[in-house]
Amino acid sequence: MSLEDVREDILNGPVERTLFRLAGPLIVSNMVQVLYNLIDTFWLGKLGREELSAPGASWPYIATLMSIGMGFAVAGFAFVTQYIGAKNFEKANRSAGALYSLSLLFSVGVAVVGSLFAPTVLRLMDVSPDVYPYALRYTLVIFIGIPFAFTYFAFTFLMRAVGDTRTPMWISFFTVGLNMLLDPLFIFGLGPFPKLGVAGAAVATVIANATGSAIGLYLMFSGRVALKLTPSSLRPDFEFYKRLFRVGLPSGIGQSANSFGFVVLTRIIMGFGDVTYAAYVITTRLVNFLTSISRGISMAMGTMIAQNVGAGKFERAKRIAERTMLINFTIASLAVLIIGIFRVPIFKVFLDDPKVIAESKIVLEYFLISVPFFNGIFIVVNRTFLSAGHTKKSMALGIIRLWGLRIPLSYAFGYIGAVTILGLTIPLASLFDFTSRGVFFGMGLSNFLGALIALAWFLRGSWMSAIIEKKSKKLEKPGGVKHSEG
Repeated sequence: MSLEDVREDILNGPVERTLFRLAGPLIVSNMVQVLYNLIDTFWLGKLGREELSAPGASWPYIATLMSIGMGFAVAGFAFVTQYIGAKNFEKANRSAGALYSLSLLFSVGVAVVGSLFAPTVLRLMDVSPDVYPYALRYTLVIFIGIPFAFTYFAFTFLMRAVGDTRTPMWISFFTVGLNMLLDPLFIFGLGPFPKLGVAGAAVATVIANATGSAIGLYLMFSGRVALKLTPSSLRPDFEFYKRLFRVGLPSGIGQSANSFGFVVLTRIIMGFGDVTYAAYVITTRLVNFLTSISRGISMAMGTMIAQNVGAGKFERAKRIAERTMLINFTIASLAVLIIGIFRVPIFKVFLDDPKVIAESKIVLEYFLISVPFFNGIFIVVNRTFLSAGHTKKSMALGIIRLWGLRIPLSYAFGYIGAVTILGLTIPLASLFDFTSRGVFFGMGLSNFLGALIALAWFLRGSWMSAIIEKKSKKLEKPGGVKHSEG
């Protein structure tokens, strides 16, 4: 389909049909990516519990810095998609070039800062001494490849903006397949490859991201996709950079605050030992795999909402979000049910450790049952705000859920003996006996409460306005001279 046809379908076509058509390739891409994460976990599990936990322990810090750049990608996505919805294709192309150049410049700074502070931050996270050396090696290698990751993200966001979800899917097939192939080679040193252990998994990821970035850049410069880059479009555009910063900075701060929140959360969970953390890492990766469908639908919804907001069709945008909530809540509920039924045999595939398997039952009962509320309501509302360009709302919503709810509740139920609210003393210790049950109960409760807050904010409708400038109207002055009315 041409860009015009896709735009017409998004603005006027049947909601469910268009949503699933756009979501199909995104779902496949997500499942392939999460499948890789599971395979990565499988190979690292062959090395031991500490090696398996290393990427999960270091990722909150990596994500904290990467999220700032992702915030600009989100802003660029909102601008480009709304310009397409408004049928201003020239501005869409110019915005795409500005996003690419800013992503490249910013990523270099992130790589340097991230590498310098990695040892200090990992220690602040209270990563256990057994896991720390593996986590540090993994982190340093990942930061070397950050520029490739940022430009690859920019490409995938821009393709989603125009409604082209197939091209990133095919590239994802190739890069994830490459990653899967290289993983055991670098981890175990097979053939001529060096034995790098945990760092080998990071090396494989960097090579895959570099390959995807190069393919994306080639496609956009060659004009083989809907948006076309030229050398001139990559020149720094400081005026547009200001607009990207204005919209993207709240998103970047919000995502970074959330990612750093997971640094704190990692410390809280690590307080109960490597067994608890290993169970948490494996369980969340399983959930990510089984909820790939709902996340792909949310991403497709973002494209539809942004184009409809750009075209001024706010009620249709609201209807799209509401239907997505219902679909995703159902899918996430089925995913949790599947994990609950097949939990033990699935865990044995990754790590046949009786202690970890026993701990996974606690994660399921106290945390996983809340996932449908998070995926089905909170994530949909948050992506709605981002796609509409209302990044301050998204930032506030994310910070409330993590810093206002999840971290305090997890810590309170996991470590504090009792709390007093309005004169009423609640004996938390007697409920959970200072075990990991309290932490996971607090995490689950934060998902329930966060979903209620998000839904209430969504229904207010304050997000229903565009961030792009309206096309100027041409007025005829006496004497036939045209001028623009701002």
